[in-house]
Amino acid sequence: MEKKPVSTSPENSGAIQTVELLQRRWLTKNAFEIELTRPPSLEFIPGQTIRFMHASLERYYSLLSTPDDSNLTLCVCHVPQGHFSPLLANAEIGFRLKLTGPHGYFTFKSSTRKPVFIATGTGIAPFVSLARSGVTDFTLIHQAISADELYYQSYFHKVTPKYYSCLPAAPSTAPSSPNLFGSDISECIRKNLRPGSYDFYLSGEREMIRQVTHLVDEAYPESHVYTEVFF
Repeated sequence: MEKKPVSTSPENSGAIQTVELLQRRWLTKNAFEIELTRPPSLEFIPGQTIRFMHASLERYYSLLSTPDDSNLTLCVCHVPQGHFSPLLANAEIGFRLKLTGPHGYFTFKSSTRKPVFIATGTGIAPFVSLARSGVTDFTLIHQAISADELYYQSYFHKVTPKYYSCLPAAPSTAPSSPNLFGSDISECIRKNLRPGSYDFYLSGEREMIRQVTHLVDEAYPESHVYTEVFF
């Protein structure tokens, strides 16, 4: 199995630019979307990130937006005791932030292998951008703590028949939701992915990435793996 790490940022991504907060929409008590103005010179590839800077704080966020969108949209996990998300959760509309970008190489690579997207929580964000930008024929497995944290599930149900959600705490699959699994991420993958060679894109918690990478080594050894860690 070939493992592809995220590379360093492009040389032109270090310029500091200023954006303005346009709106905020709460998805759950633990996550929200924000929309920002887009600097005219900011060009990016779906799956890339931007880096916010404010005082001594900085944080990377994946974009939900497509390259053709006029504004920038992000999905933010709200950590009340965190360093940066409380700022974004409480900032007034019109608040100005500095950023650099784009950063990273967690982008779609065309190949003869079928793509498999696997996310935890708000790690779903880059896959929203990829799907909205025209990537099709993918399998998506989204793991969350609770059903209300399966962000963008209604959208993915519309764009792919191979969307599977995984709730480790759920006692069993609900009869009315055949693509909802009460199992851990490895079991969910085994149930829905036949042996073969795939391009795995893993976005989310480090433990999920570790677990799935081990599974790929064991059960899908001719596959490629690309990762994006969401802390």
